[in-house]
Amino acid sequence: MNLREVIIKLSNLRGMSGFEYRIAPCVAEMFADIGCSAEIDAMGSVIAVLKCGKSGANCSVKRNNFRIMLDAHIDEIGLMVAGIDSRGFLRFINIGGVDERILPGCEVTVHGSDGDIYGVIGIKPPHIQSADENKKVVPIDELVIDIGMDAEAAKNAVNVGDAVTFAQEAFCLQGGQLCGKSMDDRAGIAALLYAAEVLAKRERDADIYFVCSVQEETHMTGAKTAAYAIDPHAALVIDVTHGITADNSDRAYACGGGAVMSVGPNVHPALNRLIGGIAEELGGDDKTIEIEVDGGSTGTNAWAVQVAQIGVPTAVLSIPLRYMHSPTEVLDIADVAKVGDIAAEFAARAALSLEEVCL
Repeated sequence: MNLREVIIKLSNLRGMSGFEYRIAPCVAEMFADIGCSAEIDAMGSVIAVLKCGKSGANCSVKRNNFRIMLDAHIDEIGLMVAGIDSRGFLRFINIGGVDERILPGCEVTVHGSDGDIYGVIGIKPPHIQSADENKKVVPIDELVIDIGMDAEAAKNAVNVGDAVTFAQEAFCLQGGQLCGKSMDDRAGIAALLYAAEVLAKRERDADIYFVCSVQEETHMTGAKTAAYAIDPHAALVIDVTHGITADNSDRAYACGGGAVMSVGPNVHPALNRLIGGIAEELGGDDKTIEIEVDGGSTGTNAWAVQVAQIGVPTAVLSIPLRYMHSPTEVLDIADVAKVGDIAAEFAARAALSLEEVCL
């Protein structure tokens, strides 16, 4: 797998929370090409499966074959058209937590009923701003998208409720790093694909479910419903965490530093021991894994997966990411590969040790 190309392809797809149907068929096809059985569930999540092909494999608990769930969310943050004013400018709202500070000057794509329309989010030039205006972040309800149309043309091309995504295309930085929109959490989807390719070539002792879940940025909807339907014996959630930047090194992790494992009440300590052992084994001379301490929710789908059905032992692995929730998120390809390697080994070994470590 050319992981660089996969991440770029996934980043450039446009499917924000609630509008993942635009990209789900493409992602399902990517899993099918690896050898998975892939389908799209009622909520819109992509669920791909590698069956172990062994009836009752390693199963002495009161369920059928062991089921291991690997999850990453498919949605991205974005905007939604909320109105069209008398001059043709589009008012909009925030979907999923876009940082308002970065909006002025952004290029966007409005997904109209008759096709995509490019636009820009403008702002009053500094020459005519007051001293107070110059120091303040412009509230989102005072910003507009300019698509270059008058009101009549805009109303014929755009509907209230249309999705708006950042127009940013992914590109390479130096040192094996990539920049683009929606690396949160398309990088996690790339790690799932990487793990699926590894596992497809191996004998398996569990049915492995790869869930590309919808609406994590809003209500964790896809993870809730998928985990309830799959009823897994153990789960691993893959997401991103904060990368070290020039202005932040507190509770942040170096891009290129490898996988980050969450510890706290949202995750199962026995699964963390399993992951820690795998990371040490795979790490060679670098036998450590970074630890992120979470006193409650990890801020990931693990919060929803953990309480599905009668409860699911759950762990979280994260990829360091700079400039989260912006159109210019930055990551290191090597971190995605490392998380994919650990995820594959987790899925391969969890069934063999599940009763020992969890039940």
